[in-house]
Amino acid sequence: MKKYIYPLLLIAGLMTIVSGCRKSRLDLVDQSAYAYNTYFTNIGALNQATIASYATLVHPGLWAREYYYIFDLLGHEAKRASFLQGAEQELGDYSFGSNNADLSSLWSSLYRMIFRTNLVIDRAAAWNPTATADRAKLNQYLAEVKFLRAYAYFHLVTLWGDVPLYVDYQTTLNNNYLSRSPAADVWKQIEKDLTEAEATTELPAVYPAAELGRATKGAVIALLGKVYLYQKKWAPAQTTFEKLMGAPYAYKLDADFDNVFSITNQNTPENIFQIMDQQWTDWGIGSPYYMFGNGAEQVGKQTHTGRAMEYGWNDWKNVYISNAAVKAFTYTNPANGQLYTDPRAKSTFYGTTASGGETVYCQQCAAGAKTYPFDATDPQGDYRWKKYEYYHLMEKYGDPKSPINGQVIRLADVMLMLAEAQIQQGNMGTAPLALIDSIRSRSHAFLYTTLGDKENAMKILMRERQLELCGEQSRYFDLLRWGIIKQTINAEKAAEPGTGTQPFQDKHRLFPIPDVEKNYNPNVAKDIRNGWN
Repeated sequence: MKKYIYPLLLIAGLMTIVSGCRKSRLDLVDQSAYAYNTYFTNIGALNQATIASYATLVHPGLWAREYYYIFDLLGHEAKRASFLQGAEQELGDYSFGSNNADLSSLWSSLYRMIFRTNLVIDRAAAWNPTATADRAKLNQYLAEVKFLRAYAYFHLVTLWGDVPLYVDYQTTLNNNYLSRSPAADVWKQIEKDLTEAEATTELPAVYPAAELGRATKGAVIALLGKVYLYQKKWAPAQTTFEKLMGAPYAYKLDADFDNVFSITNQNTPENIFQIMDQQWTDWGIGSPYYMFGNGAEQVGKQTHTGRAMEYGWNDWKNVYISNAAVKAFTYTNPANGQLYTDPRAKSTFYGTTASGGETVYCQQCAAGAKTYPFDATDPQGDYRWKKYEYYHLMEKYGDPKSPINGQVIRLADVMLMLAEAQIQQGNMGTAPLALIDSIRSRSHAFLYTTLGDKENAMKILMRERQLELCGEQSRYFDLLRWGIIKQTINAEKAAEPGTGTQPFQDKHRLFPIPDVEKNYNPNVAKDIRNGWN
């Protein structure tokens, strides 16, 4: 015991000295530290907070990795290969539940985005600068974070329905156990955020090169039109989308469809809002594997996506393109009644000449072009992804760090949504026909001379969205809002080699509320029916 006495006496003496210090000395605050009350009081700090809101776009569940798996697999454009296990396997066969890691990450990152945008809005109001330049920048940042908050809630309400609605930072601090708000209230908040952002005169239509990736006024308008479309508000959707078809907006279809998904797609005139995966001067700082479990801020500034390597047939080959997606590119030409293979097939997947897929790779490699080694004995069909790949430049990638920017909203998508809004209002004439044919013309597909009646026009529109946007995480949302997801997914899955199941159940029309939320928020947990939603 004696050996412990002297250390204890020493500790006691130190405690006496400390207790004799003035309390004010102990309460000193480091004024240079990031703090809620002291830091966000200048435009540079608010810009950092705004950029931090964008950073969540590459957090777990979103665009660095899980987002493409979630919606390509659930929309049955991709199907799992044997290498794909765990949470992604559950998505592929619709066996997921409330503990699915990818869906939990999606939910968490969307609310993290909302939390950060609410902080910007709160601190902007508290600071309230009087300088003209500061006020202009502050208004711009407010419009940007309202766009991001609307983007987050658009996903939450579309995928989960009734969800907690946090619209200010103080509520998050003082009552973060909100009950679920009705979906109608969430849609109203989304519209409010976007209409306020659109009305912000300081939000630019174009940014300088150093600020590419920030939300423009065009991005706000495009998302607002999409929000109207999803609520079947056809006339407001049409009016909103039409704003983007001319000045002051200079969007146009890229003359080269492949360029929209290439390593040079940063500056395509078709971009409306994109995820910046491009290689900047400090892009290589940190681990190229940051998307596997760590947030970007924990391991450096890398902002790339792992999609090219994970989907890549000559790298990790975790997924195929589904046979149903491949078959969709072959359809009847109404002009002659003959089967026709759409030229966009060659830009979308590697396959066979008969399928229309690309059959050559490494066209710009030092060793020269090579033939894609299609395996005709593969029981699943050896069709593999080409969109968002760059095997024309190299044979293998080496690391999961694709520099191809992710397309969130692009002009062709908007044009097809505009055509849909027109058709849904009974207009099957020259306006929607011209929109559809201009997109087809870019890819040198045959042009329609008529859309026929409304039913036929919608069939054409649905196929155009499937082919044009294949592999862009749009189809799941399209099938869901058209109300045909159950019959479509089950029919395709039943016909898929090696599958033969009909896994989509009625409950799948909404995602299950994640366990992470149920275990944290008792007011949400008590409202869940059948352990699902």
